[in-house]
Amino acid sequence: MSNQPKPSPEQASRSGRSDATQGQTARLVRYLNGLDPTVRGMLWTVAAGVLFSVLNTLLRLMAQQMDPFQAQFLRYLFGCIVMLPIMLRTGLAAYVPKRMGGQFLRGGFHTVGLSLWFTALPQIHLADMTAIGFTGPIFIMIGAFFFFKEKMLWDRWLAAAIGFAGVLVVVWPQLSGGAGFYHLVMLGSAPMFAMSFLCAKFLTRHERPEVIVVWLAITVAIFSFPLATLHWTWPSVVQWWTFLLCGVTGSAGHYCLTRSFVATDISATQSVKFLDLVWASALGWLVFAAVPSATTLAGGVVIAASTLWIARREARARKTG
Repeated sequence: MSNQPKPSPEQASRSGRSDATQGQTARLVRYLNGLDPTVRGMLWTVAAGVLFSVLNTLLRLMAQQMDPFQAQFLRYLFGCIVMLPIMLRTGLAAYVPKRMGGQFLRGGFHTVGLSLWFTALPQIHLADMTAIGFTGPIFIMIGAFFFFKEKMLWDRWLAAAIGFAGVLVVVWPQLSGGAGFYHLVMLGSAPMFAMSFLCAKFLTRHERPEVIVVWLAITVAIFSFPLATLHWTWPSVVQWWTFLLCGVTGSAGHYCLTRSFVATDISATQSVKFLDLVWASALGWLVFAAVPSATTLAGGVVIAASTLWIARREARARKTG
């Protein structure tokens, strides 16, 4: 007979809940793995979009309270900090990249894009910022065609073009009104981020997603530090905690985005990113009391239509192919 003590009711209850949670997680993983790769990549992209919309809201709050370049540095510094426990548990050797040059190249592109992005961030609404960012898929698909020889199906181009037309509906009133300087600055960040994402796509051939996410945080923090010191002010306690939340949200968003690159062609997921306008408009209204304009809502309808159409086309093509 075993001499081990019988577990208490509380311990048995906790164990039962843990087993149930693990079982539900395992079933969810099996379900996701059984999905069409394109659909799975789109779901990862949607998850990344939600997380990045929350992150952008937090960062806009911080960029209005301190120098934007300092906010940029602290966001990625805390991205490193929140991932450090995971790295230590796994072992630092597991995070040594096979393509160190590629990691720093991506970090360089991303830092340039962020410098432009953070400069414009405090000056424009979240919905407008997100809409301008939708030009990124155009640059990404062009780059994927030239650098990765991905097939550029006509329906992908058409979906991106329709989505971009919706973006113009949102942005054009600001540009034509004479107050669009910061909108143009934000637009300049789009090709830099596109190059960063293309580098990430290349790195997925050689690195695990976790390694790519970690080294983006490290390289951007390194490149951003000199800019942050120019107008440094010590953050308050609330701001420190906000940047910790930014680190968690941003790292999770980049992980989801990298998983989408692993799941399918980068071009197949880009039209889904236009849903980010929905999340940005909602958060802009909730946090900054910025009511979306009629043009923003009209553009959102056009963008959503292109997203649904390409999702159906991709799923049908997979079944018939």
